Amino acid sequence: MLLVTPPNSYRIAAYLEAARALDVEPVVASPGRHSLIGELAAGVHIDLHDPAAGRLLLAAATRQPFDGVVATDDAAVPLASEVAATLGLPHNPPAAARISRRKDLARACLQQAGVDVPEHRCIQLDQPLAPQLEGLRYPVVVKPVSLSASRGVLRADDPDACRRACARIEAMLAREQDLPAAERRLLLVEAFIEGPELAVEALLHQGELELLAVFDKPDPLQGPCFEETYYITPSRHDPQDRALAVETVARACRAYGLREGPVHAELRLAQGKAWVMEVASRTIGGECARLLRFGAGADLETLVLQRALGRPVEVQPPGGAAGVLMLPIPGAGVLRRVEGVLAARRVPYIEELILSVREGYELVPLPEGGSYLGFLFARAPTPEQAEAALREAHARLNVVIAPLFHLHPP
Repeated sequence: MLLVTPPNSYRIAAYLEAARALDVEPVVASPGRHSLIGELAAGVHIDLHDPAAGRLLLAAATRQPFDGVVATDDAAVPLASEVAATLGLPHNPPAAARISRRKDLARACLQQAGVDVPEHRCIQLDQPLAPQLEGLRYPVVVKPVSLSASRGVLRADDPDACRRACARIEAMLAREQDLPAAERRLLLVEAFIEGPELAVEALLHQGELELLAVFDKPDPLQGPCFEETYYITPSRHDPQDRALAVETVARACRAYGLREGPVHAELRLAQGKAWVMEVASRTIGGECARLLRFGAGADLETLVLQRALGRPVEVQPPGGAAGVLMLPIPGAGVLRRVEGVLAARRVPYIEELILSVREGYELVPLPEGGSYLGFLFARAPTPEQAEAALREAHARLNVVIAPLFHLHPP
């Protein structure tokens, strides 16, 4: 199994563990030549954005044929689809994969197909800004076209706030040298949709959507940043709303041309419609995929690998409910310690607490930051109990942050 991945992905360890459990030999393709993870250091070393990367992977396939190709994250999706297509393995058409990771292309595609998306326009940062912002109806959401985890996503309630948001995101994108130059100069501005948000996790097989789970996002995501926090399953939304969301995701996949592999979608319910915020041809991000163990009865990575190998998958959701809290970063600075960890773990129904950031590391909150402090998991008889346990455990944590001082030459 060829795993195409950025070197710092949260998903690498989980995919490697799943591959070993399935008696599958993983070959990791990444820029991680000097990684401390043995599989990355010993794998195929590529630049995900280099046009020559595909040729290097195809050459590797002649030495050791692959039975499947999987991308762990957004950045690896286009390359993985191109390689799988050339090798005749289960894949999404490369054009569809490219659309799924570019928010501007996705919005245009879905609008043309009649799928409900917010009113939107593209902003070219290398052209005068004022004419491009004329006629906007506020509030709006300003975002990069190809970052994930809510990075660079800002709400603006008036023209001045919109200009400030564009300038702030432009400065952030200038530091994202791994992005293609065109994507660093392009923003999407779209209408803010008022309404509850939910997420859909699914697998595609021969163009048919296989539902894994629907998650509630009980915290209202109003801005100015849109930090992900709670995911709870099973969803407590009306069955008709859930069905509408899943059917909307299926329509979006057909519009893109997606055929195979994982799908992660986020939607807002408003005005009797399910508005697409994102439909991506990848799994849910971070450590949140662990939640699928509770929601679908199997590890998500195992399901993805089985499907990539052409094997049948079985989804048998266990009883009860589950939830995850992506622990937010409360402020900028240097992490000194997290207090109350043992107390949080003792809360009834809490299954696991994972801290992803160690003492002494810099914390960067949204919109510039792209990581979480950690992940808190709960399993309970009902969704309400799972959510309450997560909130109680979070309340017992105290994050101690020291100021970060930058020294500048005289």
